[in-house]
Amino acid sequence: MTVVLESSPAAGPVPQGEAIIRMENIRKVYDTGKVKVEALKEIDLHIEKGELVAIVGPSGSGKSTLMNLIGCLDTPTSGRYELGGENVAGVTRDQLADIRNRRVGFIFQNFNLLPHITSAENVEMPMLFGGVSVRERHDRARRLLSLVGLGDRFDHKPTELSGGQMQRVAIARALAMEPDIILADEPTGNLDTSSGSDIMSIFSDLWKQGRTLVIITHDPALARRASRIVEIRDGTITSDERGEARS
Repeated sequence: MTVVLESSPAAGPVPQGEAIIRMENIRKVYDTGKVKVEALKEIDLHIEKGELVAIVGPSGSGKSTLMNLIGCLDTPTSGRYELGGENVAGVTRDQLADIRNRRVGFIFQNFNLLPHITSAENVEMPMLFGGVSVRERHDRARRLLSLVGLGDRFDHKPTELSGGQMQRVAIARALAMEPDIILADEPTGNLDTSSGSDIMSIFSDLWKQGRTLVIITHDPALARRASRIVEIRDGTITSDERGEARS
């Protein structure tokens, strides 16, 4: 299935050099009171607008901590992080929440859908917090669900959907606020091979339309379909390879 977003950025390559994510000398230290754990050590990472980046690494490598910082779920201990030209490091919790809702669309391994409301209502949630009008929320949610192949599932609750369908709802929700980046955490981890391949194909379509996607994964097959693979180990970036994303 090819996903075409009517409001997406212009299709085709995005000019080089326009960094949507700019991390410089990023450190993250967790202080338990008894011991300090340095999860990230002087990370430098620039991601340009329109890239499809896979971040890989073993358990305990720091990739989850890096994801939390990229997604504005946490702030670094030191260093500078700019998201879309906006300095994220050192902002207040409320400011961080505002940046997160405006600039980042999240997709999680466990879908994180509210089970007692419909697919359309789940997609509307970010828009509700973003101050979008009721009519626009309804129209946009239904349009996005149709675009990910769920035009006949508007009123279905997550418990009435398959795993692959729930992840499609999550993708539609991630797109609801027209974010700068889509951040996916192990997005195929709970899916069978066929459903996982379908989800990655949707990501590829979004990338071809100019979207910026960052995928956290331990799946080498999924990572190879990205345009760039960043490997992290022991809190440092050990390799950063560019290639051509496959459909």
